[in-house]
This record gives sequence, C-alpha cells and structure tokens, in this order.
Amino acid sequence: MMIDRETRRRLFETVANRVIANVDELTDLDRAIGDGDHGTNMRRGFEAVLAAADELSAKSFGESLKGVGTTLVMKVGGASGPLYGTLLLSLGKSLADDVSREQVIEAFAAAIEAVKARGKSDAGQKTMLDVLFPVLAVLREGGEGLAARLKAAAKLAAENTIPMRAIRGRASFLGERSIGHMDPGARSSALIIGAVADVIEGVA
Repeated sequence: MMIDRETRRRLFETVANRVIANVDELTDLDRAIGDGDHGTNMRRGFEAVLAAADELSAKSFGESLKGVGTTLVMKVGGASGPLYGTLLLSLGKSLADDVSREQVIEAFAAAIEAVKARGKSDAGQKTMLDVLFPVLAVLREGGEGLAARLKAAAKLAAENTIPMRAIRGRASFLGERSIGHMDPGARSSALIIGAVADVIEGVA
C-alpha cells in the first residue's frame, strides 16, 4: 500500500477531526475516573496537528508520523501526550511510504511495546493498551474486510474496559470505584483507530 502525500494529509485530518468531534464524550469519561481534562488536552494536540497538516504531510510517511508524535507530546500534556507521542514516534521509525501489512504489524507491535515501557503498564490494567492489543490481534489475522474489523475491534475493546478495575493511571487511585466506567484513553484510542481504518479502507 502506498501512503502518498494526499493520503497522509487525509489521514491526519480525519484522525484530528474525529478526536475533536468527540471531545465532550472524552471529557465526560475522564470526569468520572480522572482529572476531567482528557478531552480538552486531546483537542489541543489535534488542533495543532490540523494546523500543521500540510507541512506534516509533505514529509515522508515515517517523518510525518514522528512530526505528529512530537506535536502531541508538546501540546497534549498530561499522561496522554507522552503515550500517544511514543506510539507515533515509534511507528515513524519503521514505516516508509510504501508499506505492507507485515511491516505495519511489526511496527505496531514495537510501538505497543514502547507504550508499555513508557507507561509502565500492560493489557488488563484499564488503559489504551486494552484497545491496542486487540487491534494488533485483528491486524495479524488479516483477511477480508480488515478495516471494518479493526474498527469494530477497537470499539468493542474500549467498551470492555468498563468492568475493569484500573491498575495504572489516575483512575487507579479510585480502586473499586473505577469499575463501571470506560477508560477515556481506551476510548480515544478507539476513535483514532476507527478514523485510520476509514481512511485506509478508502485507499486499499
């Protein structure tokens, strides 16, 4: 699959607009078990990505991903900025303009490990990793309708954080009271994966 300049721009703009359109939901989720600032922090970061979309998309795919990651680290703040930044910076190290599914799988797996190390967390702890791992599993399966299945898996995985008790992050301070709420980072991850899937479905 060739990720040309137009596809890069559409990818960044679609993801940014999807996150910005769901700021209120992310804020409400974070009010329940966090600081209540996940939505506004993510909006600040992705508004900066939108403003730089032309400049970012003019770079190679790898360099553009690094640029988005750096922007999120600088603008989002909190825990989410470094975690999403780490994910994208790691992806940017491995992905070229012409990518195969196998290369994406390898890069995504490495990026998840980088997020694990940065957040000192793992699957099952009510974090964004609880979306990223199921998405990786579907990506490895491949097959027909992959984009739609990736989107569905991400949405379901975010919903599956509702009965979990938070082990990492601000929500972990609530103990049992964190049960019954969707993790905001898992939800924002699902939104981003869904937006990426929509763009890739149009390219593939």
